[in-house]
Parts: sequence; C-alpha cells; structure tokens
Amino acid sequence: MPQNQILITKASGEKAPFSAEKLRISLHRSGATDEQAERVIDELTKKLYSGITTKKIYHIAFRLLKETSRHIAAKYHLKRAIMELGPSGYPFEKFIGEILRLQGFSVQVGQIVQGHCVEHEVDVVAMKDNLQLMIECKYHNQPGVVCDVKVPLYIQSRFKDVEAEWMKSDRSGKKIFEGWVVTNTRFSSSAVQYGTCVGLKLLGWDYPGKWSLKDQIETLGLYPITCLTALTKAEKEQLLNKKIVLCREIVENEKLLRQMLSLTPLRLDTVMKEARELSEKVVAR
Repeated sequence: MPQNQILITKASGEKAPFSAEKLRISLHRSGATDEQAERVIDELTKKLYSGITTKKIYHIAFRLLKETSRHIAAKYHLKRAIMELGPSGYPFEKFIGEILRLQGFSVQVGQIVQGHCVEHEVDVVAMKDNLQLMIECKYHNQPGVVCDVKVPLYIQSRFKDVEAEWMKSDRSGKKIFEGWVVTNTRFSSSAVQYGTCVGLKLLGWDYPGKWSLKDQIETLGLYPITCLTALTKAEKEQLLNKKIVLCREIVENEKLLRQMLSLTPLRLDTVMKEARELSEKVVAR
C-alpha cells in the first residue's frame, strides 16, 4: 500500500493518513538534524501498517532518536512527559508557576483566596507590577482529551467573585486583574470562543498560536524531569514525590540528585549532561 494511503489511528480514535512531513517537522522542532530526521522517517516507514496508532509511531521514533541523542529524544518526549507528572496535578501547577516566575512574576501555588461571596482554592496566584493573575490549571494525564467550554464557563464565574474582592482592596485603582485557564492539552473551539468573548486568558498545549505552552517550555528551557531518558520511571517518581519538577532544579543543585537517588558516577554524569542540555534557553523572544 502506498505510504500516503496508510491510515493511522489517533488517540481520539480518529483515522488519518500518515504524514511524513508532519513527523519531520516534529523531529526538527525537537532539535533533530536533517540526517537524524530522515533516518527516523526511513526506519519508521518500513514498520508502518494500516491502523497503526500514533502512540506506536511515537515509540518507534523515540527509540530511534534515543540511539543518537538523549536530549533530542527527551525534547521529542515533552508532551507525554508532562502527562507523566502524576495524577495529583500539583507538579503541573508548580510547573506553570515556574514558567511565570522565570518571566518576572512573583508566584504562589495552591492558595485559598477570599472572593466577594465565598473562599476559593486557587491553583496559582501570580503578580508582576500592576498585573495580578488568578490561574486555574486543568491537567490531564491521558492523550486525546480536549478542554471544553464547561471549564472556562466555571472558572470565569469563580474569577469574577475573586476579582470583586481584589478590586475592593486595590486602593490605587491601577491594578489589572486577569483570570487564566491553563491546560496541557487542547481547547475546543467553543472554549476559545467563550474565553475570547469574556476576556478570560487561555493557555494550552498549542494555544495561542504564538507563545503557547509548548513554545514557552521550549524557549525558556523549562523541561520537566519526566523528560529525562537517563532516569527510570521509579527514579522520576522519587523526585516528583519530593516536589522536584524541573530539570533546571537539579542543574542548579546537583546535590539534590546525589541525596535522593543512588546513582553510579557514570549515570549521574549522564543525567546531569542531559538535564543541562534541556535547560538551555533558546533565543529570547
């Protein structure tokens, strides 16, 4: 069967033609050279069959990348790595807080905030100059999940209650208050339409088109430790249980890794090298 007629199965169950070009773009975005990308595509094409899942395609490409470059494979693993942050959602909240902190915000995670009518448990409160944000994080650990309009509808009502109280305490009258919804997946078109209409800020895996969650992680070098190919799943869970979420955290304090994990000197060097490569910032925007 010709390559362009091979149908693959997405996480949602939808069928679509296999696109070597889409895979090539994804590999290049992860930092793969032309040679590396073409090798992956050539090898993967030999293993294609009608109905193959995107998950299977990903695993083949990931394994092939890992053979030549751990940190490129780690970047390619980013979307799934975020879904491996754990069921509680807290590591994702901390992760979002760190993205904002690196952009100059003061950040508090997991706060009880008084609204005009009731108290609210808020995932992230962030402040910078006259801007104050109330951020709710909608974390999903399964692919194919879409954040639909019910989420921003609910969060907008909570934000308006909190905003009313914040406005009462703003003696200068100069502060700007914003409600945000952040998700590691995608927003439905109706969720985007509603958020745009009411002024609720939405940040998703690929939304907005520029400076999406994916863009910010890659540009700022804020990769989660679940990206690391040199650590086992159990070792990553140990770090997450100690609230170590970012590769940058172990780069800045190698002692943390030595204290928490029993790694041989060779493995420690391998992990630290990969973490440093992932934590490098791209050209600032």
